[in-house]
Amino acid sequence: MSKSNNAHGKKAQQGDKIWAVMALVSGLGAAKITSKVLSSGWQASTGRKPPANPADPDVRLVDAVIWSAVTGATVALVRMFAQRRAANYYVKSVGRLPKQLEKDQS
Repeated sequence: MSKSNNAHGKKAQQGDKIWAVMALVSGLGAAKITSKVLSSGWQASTGRKPPANPADPDVRLVDAVIWSAVTGATVALVRMFAQRRAANYYVKSVGRLPKQLEKDQS
């Protein structure tokens, strides 16, 4: 392998590590913000705090189911959108998708 190919390979590996950090940070940030917004919305609409632990038998089943479904779906969607934005930024910066997001060739 030539020096330029080796340098390119190391740069690509660094870029993929940077992507992993970007994906993690954007996902965690999105989840944290979404959780706060949903908690505020729950409290405003029900007058109660959201269930801290939906698995707790003392939490009403209907509240546990609704809270789990709404938070799970919303956090997953917001996290996906945040990571897509991070991926677009990455592509603009590096010129390619990170290996973790390369298109499936099957």
